[in-house]
Amino acid sequence: MRHTTALVIGMLLLVLGAQGAIRLLADHGDAGLLAWLPGGFAVRLACYAAAAVAGASLAGWASKRAKRSGRG
Repeated sequence: MRHTTALVIGMLLLVLGAQGAIRLLADHGDAGLLAWLPGGFAVRLACYAAAAVAGASLAGWASKRAKRSGRG
């Protein structure tokens, strides 16, 4: 069960990070969830990219663990 939860959280991070980065690249003024973050375009883009990478890593790890335990 905990690997499934980690998988869902990882997928949510991946989607939110990728969607936020694409939104920011398309319209530099629309920062989305990270509008409160100081530092401007580069910092916000880096945070969205980090969220997407962390989400992909977490989802990949959780998927392997779930398959190994027989739940995938």
